[in-house]
Amino acid sequence: MQHRTVDELMTRNVVRVRPDAPFKEIVRALAEHDVTAVPVVDSGGRVVGVVSEADLMRKSADQPDPFGRVPVPSLESWERAKAEGARAEELMSAPPVCARPEWNVVETARLMMTQNVKRLPVVDDTDKLVGIISRADLLRVFLREDDAIRSEIQHDLLQQTMGLAPSAVRVSVSEGQATLTGSVEARSTIALIERLCRSVDGVVSVRQSLTYTTDDTAGGFPAG
Repeated sequence: MQHRTVDELMTRNVVRVRPDAPFKEIVRALAEHDVTAVPVVDSGGRVVGVVSEADLMRKSADQPDPFGRVPVPSLESWERAKAEGARAEELMSAPPVCARPEWNVVETARLMMTQNVKRLPVVDDTDKLVGIISRADLLRVFLREDDAIRSEIQHDLLQQTMGLAPSAVRVSVSEGQATLTGSVEARSTIALIERLCRSVDGVVSVRQSLTYTTDDTAGGFPAG
């Protein structure tokens, strides 16, 4: 059982800008390449920040409304500095939140969620830019064929990892929804199987109607 890695899913040809890139050059890069953010990379290829549409929008939001319909937003000092910025190094969010090529989908998705970002620059051991990974890239694991998911659960997880006989647990997968039927020896095994199945790339949900021979949970007894 192996999660797909960032290296397998990331975009390698990354649009980037230098720290001294002017405001309009950044806007042009976003528009021409149809992206919503670009890494800011120094002369050594290391990522020093990220400029997103949200960073650039502060300049527009800071302008007074000629019709007076919307008040000028109250900005903190760091937001004011970005609103007044003219180059990438003044506009970027730093330090950058980055991913590594060897990371799996789960840990990368968790970092995106906790940092509330839509994409992560991918850097090597020397912090040099090697790619970029987005939410859309991570969601591609849910495009896996049902047969591939079923095979991974049946062979890699149940037989090789859990050591179960092929006839013990039967697996079917439809639109990423895995269904497990059959019987196992210990009751505690059922929760473990279900948890491992949920961790398989492409699995949307898991339903099981597994029975057991022995209840090895606290106070349990053999099934009658």
